[in-house]
Amino acid sequence: MSPADALLVLHFAIVVFIVGGLILTWIGSALGWRWVRNPWFRYLHLGAIAFVALEAVIGMTCPLTEWEDALRGGARPQSFVGRWVQRLLFYRAPDWVFTTLYAMWAAATVATLRLVPPRKKAP
Repeated sequence: MSPADALLVLHFAIVVFIVGGLILTWIGSALGWRWVRNPWFRYLHLGAIAFVALEAVIGMTCPLTEWEDALRGGARPQSFVGRWVQRLLFYRAPDWVFTTLYAMWAAATVATLRLVPPRKKAP
């Protein structure tokens, strides 16, 4: 796996954390999973989506995307892993669509933080 492909996989893992983290928090809250109230997890999750939403609102390209593009010299991934992860990660749509989705996901994350507040472990 090339360094660019490894970075693409890391980028995909962050997306899975942001999307899956919120969904698992909703499910875990309903099922009584304690780990979904872990403050480290919850605030790291909030920080991740807040960064993504902010960079979209201000029109900033994701640093991971820029770094991957630089490693590839502007070329598309040639490895199997790189091609498939890129297909899963990048979609074609107007920028406003992504900005709206990121902002809505961030708002849902903040609302979830209030509805399912993080808690420290009981002594």
